[in-house]
Amino acid sequence: MEDRCNRVLVCAVLFFLLIACTVEQQFLVSRQERLALLQLRSSLGLRAKEWPIKSDPCTSWVGIQCTNGRVTSINISGFKRTRNGSQNPQFSVDALQSFNFLSSFNASNLALPGSIPEWFGQRLSSLEVLDLRSCSIARAIPFTLGNLSSLTELYLSDNNLTGIVPTSLGQLLRLSVLDLSRNSLTGMIPGSFSALGNLTLLDMSLNFLSGAIPPEIGTLSRLQFLNLSGNSLSSSIPAQLGDLSSLVDLDLGFNSLLGSVHRDLRGLKNLQKLMIGNNFLSGTLPDDLFSPLTQLQRVILSHNAFTDDFPFVLWSMPQLRFLDASRNNFTGTLPNHSLNANASFAVFNISQNFFYGNLTSVIRRFSFIDMSGNYLQGRVPDYARGNTSFSRNCLQNVASQRRVSECASFYAERGLVFDNFGLPNGVLPYPPKSDKKSHRTVIILASVLGAAGLIALLATFFVLLIVCKRKNGAKNQRDIGVGPVPANGSSPPGAALDFSSLGETFTYKKILEATGELSDVNLIKNGHSGDFFRGILEDANPIVIKKIDLRSSVKKEAYMSELDLFSKVSHQRLVPLLGHCLENENEKFLIYKYMPNGDLSMSLFKKTNSDADSLQSLDWITRLKIAIGAAEGLSYLHHECTPPFVHRDIRASSILLDDKFEVRLGSLSEVCVQEGDSHQNRITRLLRLSQTSEQGTSGMCNVF
Repeated sequence: MEDRCNRVLVCAVLFFLLIACTVEQQFLVSRQERLALLQLRSSLGLRAKEWPIKSDPCTSWVGIQCTNGRVTSINISGFKRTRNGSQNPQFSVDALQSFNFLSSFNASNLALPGSIPEWFGQRLSSLEVLDLRSCSIARAIPFTLGNLSSLTELYLSDNNLTGIVPTSLGQLLRLSVLDLSRNSLTGMIPGSFSALGNLTLLDMSLNFLSGAIPPEIGTLSRLQFLNLSGNSLSSSIPAQLGDLSSLVDLDLGFNSLLGSVHRDLRGLKNLQKLMIGNNFLSGTLPDDLFSPLTQLQRVILSHNAFTDDFPFVLWSMPQLRFLDASRNNFTGTLPNHSLNANASFAVFNISQNFFYGNLTSVIRRFSFIDMSGNYLQGRVPDYARGNTSFSRNCLQNVASQRRVSECASFYAERGLVFDNFGLPNGVLPYPPKSDKKSHRTVIILASVLGAAGLIALLATFFVLLIVCKRKNGAKNQRDIGVGPVPANGSSPPGAALDFSSLGETFTYKKILEATGELSDVNLIKNGHSGDFFRGILEDANPIVIKKIDLRSSVKKEAYMSELDLFSKVSHQRLVPLLGHCLENENEKFLIYKYMPNGDLSMSLFKKTNSDADSLQSLDWITRLKIAIGAAEGLSYLHHECTPPFVHRDIRASSILLDDKFEVRLGSLSEVCVQEGDSHQNRITRLLRLSQTSEQGTSGMCNVF
């Protein structure tokens, strides 16, 4: 009995000793690491609420994890700073050099303006996860990051990183996730990435990458997600991508890819999403490309130049839920009911192509249909009148169709029979004769319109008298304009431009250096007021440069109007004008601040990382923020400027977004001064006379 009691006592003592040792290991044992945490807390301005100074970091500090009394993980994602820390946030993380066992550092969604220090790749040798998403980091990615041989996940998206992608990243052989999206990176995709055999996700979307897609990417056999959209990649899609048998998501949209789609891509047997829209791809899409891809759920082929018959094997895929093949040159007829009855689409868009023939029962399978801009004929069944769009076809019983001559010519060129909107040949499809009820409706409508026209005529006459009376008093205001700006940048007579408010004066040589001799690779778009180019200054700051050809009278007028506007107004909701180059006689340049998030149309279309099935990347709070910002900009122009200005070109592409999704209104070449009294009532505005040629050249406009 005594031996049994002794054994029980010994077991109890060992048990409590084990618990004591376990608890002891949870406390921080390194004085150097504690001092480093306090230094990090002070340099970043972190609050005592998350990191209380008198408590043990391993047990009480939020985001701190320890093993055997040493710090192994630091997560300060989304932390709020103290008031002093918020006033001047910087990438002040030198204290991290003291953590020899640190395997994970996450500072996402915490502003760390500045550059990633070179010592990151030299002192953090144990680091496995580095997450710096949405940290406002600038400048280039340090080459030394390639020394982090233990790194498995690297997130640097949503920052202001510039320069080329370091080839040294190809040395991170254990890397499984590499996310460099939403930055301002330039140059080519390094071929050294072929060594990243463990990579499962590669996202380099929404940068300024150029050149060809390296065929070596086809060797990454474990790759599941590849997103290179929103760059300036050219050349063709390499056939070697077909070797990525594990690939689930492939997004190459919004680039400058050329050529046809190679048949070897049929090796992507696990592919669920294929997005290659908004490129310059052409040629045919053969059926044998899609036959093996039975897992496809989303396909975007829009805005290319694909020709010939549509690969109707896509119609029979049971997994496909979203198909956008709009704005190509596809042709052919719709399939019949003999295709896979289990196929069902949520969204189906084949608009702006050359499809013809009759509608079939296959359209029953779609919850949303857009077949507009084709040459389909026949009658639209009643069950297809829900969420559908059939405009600009040759259909019988729906509105907004093509002209008879247009439809007849299309069918005749192909040796096909046109049904002439259901009427005998030679008979034009006039509207049917109206009955007595229709005549009565016409008479009533004519009476109402006649009375309204008489009232409008009297009101116009009355307004004309007022305008004539005020003409002499308003003449001076209407004559205010902006004359041509001389090459030396001095203000022309009568214009009185304030060049101190027009930013820095750039030389033509500096413009060429920033844009690579105005190369097509850096061309963003050809706008109605000028050509827009990407540029990088000597200090690595990205800019946008608009080139205006003054030999075009339209661009010349828009250029002068925009200069006049910037010389008179300044507001945080207008796109910042950094400077100008007025050296050349026929070419002028305006330099704007680069907006990292592009415009509203681009941000709405892009998908999120958290919900790959969503095409809209903005949450509702951000959308409300954008709506309020746009309203503030317009309110400033309309109500706070004297005289008030009218924008006249508000659309999604005119609403630019900075790194924090703050609105900066663009397309300012269309802004003009509101004509007449700024406090006119609504009836006066509706009945205002059309502007005269004199007003048109003076920057005045009508507001309706």
